[in-house]
Amino acid sequence: MSKKVLVGMSGGVDSSAAALILKNQGYDVSGCTMRLYTNEDLGEDFPEEGGCCSLSDVDDAKSVCRRIGIEHYTFNYTAEFRKMVMAPFAESYIGGETPNPCILCNKHLKFDIMLKRAQLLGFDYIATGHYADVRFDAEWGRYLLMRPADRHKDQTYVLYTMTQEQLAHTLFPLFGTDKAHVRGLAEEYGLVNSNKPDSQDICFVPDGNYADFIGRFAGYSPKTGDFIDREGNVIGTHSGIINYTIGQRRGLGVTFGKPVFVTEKNVRDNTVTLGSSEELMKTELMLRDVNLISVSEVTEPVRVTAKTRYSAREQSAVIYPETNGRMKIVFDEPVRAAAPGQACVFYDGDIVVGGGVICD
Repeated sequence: MSKKVLVGMSGGVDSSAAALILKNQGYDVSGCTMRLYTNEDLGEDFPEEGGCCSLSDVDDAKSVCRRIGIEHYTFNYTAEFRKMVMAPFAESYIGGETPNPCILCNKHLKFDIMLKRAQLLGFDYIATGHYADVRFDAEWGRYLLMRPADRHKDQTYVLYTMTQEQLAHTLFPLFGTDKAHVRGLAEEYGLVNSNKPDSQDICFVPDGNYADFIGRFAGYSPKTGDFIDREGNVIGTHSGIINYTIGQRRGLGVTFGKPVFVTEKNVRDNTVTLGSSEELMKTELMLRDVNLISVSEVTEPVRVTAKTRYSAREQSAVIYPETNGRMKIVFDEPVRAAAPGQACVFYDGDIVVGGGVICD
C-alpha cells in the first residue's frame, strides 16, 4: 500500500513540482493550501492579495491538483497565523529586533499545525517545495537536515527549527534538483504556474513597508528620537526605531559627507546609533531559542560554519554552550551587520547542526 503524503502547496511552482514528483514516485499524494491572512491584514491599498497562500494562490494550487489528478484541501489558519507569526513579528520590530517571519511560519504552521492536521487525516508524511533533504543517521539514531544538491537554492536556513519528530514525517522531493528542472517539469505537464515568479517579499507585507503594517496591526505610532554616534553625541533626529535596520545606509534622512550606517538601536532610550562600516563588524554573538538537529546537546566547544542571514556567506566559527538554553558563537573573522532577531544557523559540511536567534 502506497504511503500517503500531504503536500503543502503555496501556489508556486516549487511546491507544485514537489507534488508531481512524489506522485510520479508512487506515493498517494494530496495537496493542501493554508489560508494565512486576509485582505484586511494587508490594508486598504492591497485589494488583491499577494504573496504566498493568498486567494489567487489557492486557485493556482487547486488547478495544479486537478491537472495532476490529486485531491486538494484548503485549511483556514488565519487566526493561528496572526497569533504565531504576525503578532511576534510586530512585537519583535517594536522591540528593536529584525525578525524573520518565514522561520516562524515554518516552525508553527507548516511543520507543526499542518503536520498534526495531516496525521489526523491519516497521512504518513507531509512534504513541501523547500530545497533541502532529510536523512536518517543510523549510527547516531537521529534524523538530519541536509543541504540540497543546488546550493544556490539552499533553504535550510529557514528550516533550522525543525524537530526530530517533524523531520521523521517530512519529505523534501526537490533536494536533488534545481530551479531550471523544476520549471521544465511544470511546463512539460502544463501546470498553470510553470512560469510564475518566485515570491520575494514577506507575504503579509507585499510592499515591504513594515512600519505601515505594524501601525495597522499593532496600533503602533513610531516616535521620533535622537541619532547618536558611538560616543553618545546627538547627531540628528530619527523618525522612529522601527523605520531602521542594522546595516542600513540609505533613507536615513541625514548626511555627513561620508557613508554612515545604522549600527545599533536602543528601544529604552529611543536612540539609533550611526557609525562607520567597521563598527558593524562583530566577532562574538549570543543566541537564544537554540534548536539543535544533528546532536541532542552541545556540552563543549564545537567548530562549525555559520551564517547570520539567509543570503550571507558562511564563515568559520566555534559554538559554546551557555546557561538557560543559550549559546555563544565566536567567528574566526568578524561578521557584518548581525542584527538581533535574525537567525544564526550553523553547519557541519552539508549537515545542519542547529541554530538560534541573535540577541543582545
